[in-house]
Amino acid sequence: MKKTKTEKLAILRHSCEHLLMQAMLRLWPGKILMALGPATKNGFYADFETLDNLKITPTDFPKIEAEMHKIVQEKLLFKKYIINTKRARKLFANNPYKQELIDDIVHKKEPISIYYTGRDFVDLCRGPHVQNTGQLKHFKLLSVAGAYWRGSEKNKMLTRIYGTCFPTKKELDTYLKQRAEAQKRDHRRLGEELDLFIIDETVGPGLILWQPKGAILRKIIMDFALDTYLKNGYQLVFTPHIARIKLWQQSGHWDFYRESMFAPFKAENQLYSLKPMNCPLHVKIYNHKIKSYRDLPLRYTEMGTVYRFEKSGVLHGLTRVRGFTQDDAHIICRRDQLEEEISHALELTFYILKTFGFNKFKVKLSTRDPKEKGKFIGNDEDWQLAEKLLLQSLKKNKIPSLEEDRGGAAFYGPKIDVTINDAIGREWQLSTIQLDFNLPSRFQMRYIDQKGQARQPFMIHRALLGSLERFIGILIEHYAGAFPPWLAPVQVVILPITEKEIGPAKKIADQLSQANLRYELSSSNQTLSYRLRQAELQKIPYLLIVGQREVKENKMVLRRRGNKEQRTLTIKDFLAIVNKEIAKKKLL
Repeated sequence: MKKTKTEKLAILRHSCEHLLMQAMLRLWPGKILMALGPATKNGFYADFETLDNLKITPTDFPKIEAEMHKIVQEKLLFKKYIINTKRARKLFANNPYKQELIDDIVHKKEPISIYYTGRDFVDLCRGPHVQNTGQLKHFKLLSVAGAYWRGSEKNKMLTRIYGTCFPTKKELDTYLKQRAEAQKRDHRRLGEELDLFIIDETVGPGLILWQPKGAILRKIIMDFALDTYLKNGYQLVFTPHIARIKLWQQSGHWDFYRESMFAPFKAENQLYSLKPMNCPLHVKIYNHKIKSYRDLPLRYTEMGTVYRFEKSGVLHGLTRVRGFTQDDAHIICRRDQLEEEISHALELTFYILKTFGFNKFKVKLSTRDPKEKGKFIGNDEDWQLAEKLLLQSLKKNKIPSLEEDRGGAAFYGPKIDVTINDAIGREWQLSTIQLDFNLPSRFQMRYIDQKGQARQPFMIHRALLGSLERFIGILIEHYAGAFPPWLAPVQVVILPITEKEIGPAKKIADQLSQANLRYELSSSNQTLSYRLRQAELQKIPYLLIVGQREVKENKMVLRRRGNKEQRTLTIKDFLAIVNKEIAKKKLL
């Protein structure tokens, strides 16, 4: 079967991870224990333990890369062998990590395969790999970090080296340039510099403390999204952060999702758990009273905070956390309403994402593999109808880039995933529209049809922004912290030149407040040039300078962020300009 470009790239990168390990074992023989090293979306990594107080740092990268290039020149073949358990145990006798992996393979009753690269390097590996090391010319080692064995803090801390590899030098250079730009936009650094959020180890990893400016940004995003939903026929609901275990047992989360849930706790002899999802609670709201066919569709929306026990090794700023607010909605409808509801959800998705400044999209339709029906619940008729209507809705919305992932559907229904491109070309999967045949069945959801018969409705999960935390992290990096005026936590900074202008500046502040603009008054003893610089670093869209001349003329000087051109105008003229730009949600 012909491999896709993505599959070929993964093979290249996994082969490069072997190249890295081989180079390090040549440089430090007997001082490194290999653990594992997969290909990733953007490259690869290698986990290993160092012995005899050896410490690998980025200063070692040039030496390691030089050794890797030597092995590339040798054009060593990657050769696969299937061996028995006894030989595998002997081959990796002094490596506890490989022994544990062998245990897993034996337990799964899978064949044990190894790969030799030349005569001096062998690793336990499923493969596949490129033909020889000569095909691995274009690589770069990127960073080093600590990582727990298998991502669990209960295990030993290992060293992890991240790298990347591409088929051509041009592709590698493009990626490295993009990566350098991404580091400048890193939301963790900008979040600190712009006073948006903090993560405190005493509070706990993956739990976000929002500072005032970050909290305002959250509120702006939530208000816009919820107001838009309410105008489009959604009804706002709120649900608690905890629920009894028996709810999660009924929904199936306790059986299929328990590893990602926080440990339950007891209250009055009942077990409770933090909610990992909002869905079952929305179902309970629906089931509280009998519904008629005339009541449908019902669209419930909630910015509901959920909690998932992500391993500490995968936590990353705002984009991977343990407590997050889900932009959640559930649409409950009749069969004849499905197509319209899916189309409406798609239209809403693109409208909101475009308003936030995203204009490049990819859409993936994940369907059931008809050859493996046993992996999915629901009858053939419902699956065929749902998949057909999802596809029709995508065509109706003239999706330019559509990919079908056959077999990629969740066990409980097909789905649409929307991926956006940010300002530097990176892809982020954001929105999901998911059909669900599971919860309506498990919770016996019903409505009464025109003939007085009880019918099971269809249920659509719709997460448009996804996790609010992750979305804000993406938004920070997309704009490099320089938000458009309607989103900026502080929209205007007023800068009196001397103490004499502080009084008039406060009057301007009062007028900005009455116009519902978010402002700061910069009245410190620092020089004007210093305060201008600080306002620029805080990426505030509008800078208003007030001096003696401006006070006499009842005017002020406007300077826009990133632009040294100045304009003198009245407060009335300024408010007219700003209110127009904010009302249009203009992306400056």
